[in-house]
Amino acid sequence: MLESLKDKFRLLGPGLLYAAAAIGVSHVVQSTRAGAEFGYQLIFAVFLANFIKYPFFKVGPLFTALTGKSLLEGYKKLGKHWVMVFLIMTLLTMFVVQAAVTVVTAGLVQSILGLSLDIRVISLILLIICFLILYKGKYNILDQFIKVIVIILSITTVLALFFAFFAHIPKPAMPISFDFNNKTHVLFLIALIGWMPAPMDIPVWHSVWCMADNEDKKCQKSVKDSILDFNIGFIGTALLAMCFVALGALVMYQTGESFKSSGGAFASQVISLYTKALGTWSYPLIALATFATMFSTTLACLDAFARITKEGLYQFSEKEVYRGHKAYLFWLLITLTGASILHFFFLKDMRQLVDFATTLSFVISPVFAYMNYQVMQKQFAHTNHGFHGLNKLWAYLGMAFLSFFALYYLYI
Repeated sequence: MLESLKDKFRLLGPGLLYAAAAIGVSHVVQSTRAGAEFGYQLIFAVFLANFIKYPFFKVGPLFTALTGKSLLEGYKKLGKHWVMVFLIMTLLTMFVVQAAVTVVTAGLVQSILGLSLDIRVISLILLIICFLILYKGKYNILDQFIKVIVIILSITTVLALFFAFFAHIPKPAMPISFDFNNKTHVLFLIALIGWMPAPMDIPVWHSVWCMADNEDKKCQKSVKDSILDFNIGFIGTALLAMCFVALGALVMYQTGESFKSSGGAFASQVISLYTKALGTWSYPLIALATFATMFSTTLACLDAFARITKEGLYQFSEKEVYRGHKAYLFWLLITLTGASILHFFFLKDMRQLVDFATTLSFVISPVFAYMNYQVMQKQFAHTNHGFHGLNKLWAYLGMAFLSFFALYYLYI
């Protein structure tokens, strides 16, 4: 039985990378804020966002398991213009996304170590460290590192939530009710859904990670194993998002305390959520787990943006120069540079940066959902892997939901 469990654990890879990329800003920042500001009122929105996006996220690992190729090649079969659309949308969001996750990580470093060093300098140092880790382009470095981090965070989060139920925390303030007529409330809801559980382009990330996993293990993972890996990562990520909402609700809601704008102060508040629930003895463990989680997100995003950009350019141009290791390093440097420029010249309020990135992801999400749906219907409509019956209805409802909220955001 132990050997069987070990075999199952070895099968896990891209699904946990997906979890590491997702359990970052959307969980540590946005979900916690949702609970802290509105209690349990938005937990249904978190569940609904995960439910709506599931069939589109599943396309990434499923397409690669069926074809052995990246989802970007699927976009190419729809027409090269769709690859160009993907590249344009990636270039519009990648620097903001990388800057957002990195500055949250830098805030944690600043808080944990008590540094007076400028958060922008810390962000640059973190990005350089990530670049050096990824320099050789070894997928298994990511794979092994992420498995440990996701397991540690999962255990500590569940423990913190369990003890938070028994913690006595005074609630002197009046409860706040979410109001759909309140523009600020609605904009926060859209930002929350935008990256819940992750941006809609993450199926492409998952797809290229599946290819890297196959290459690293020198074998093609079966459809069954790929979907098991995906489901473990996806469902686990969704449950942890609800845990973060609950932690925010139990520890901060109605206390009169609100999240600060500065990176260090914000990070201190996030860590205090755990230590209030578990006790001061847990601070070193919580600080390490929280930092490792955000650092793994920063690392996974930097790797993913370099991989998907070079793969997208290859699919569009069909030039081998875009597939080499030099192209990977080039886009690592471009992403690092773009994020650093945002930090040094446009960073005024961390929460505004996070909200902008998440909201931008949400506005373009219907386009990604449509592309993923069309990829599967074009090649697999006459197989069990296409969208049929309830799955087709599920996809249509998802696209309608995402489109409605994107248009509503633009309207208000």
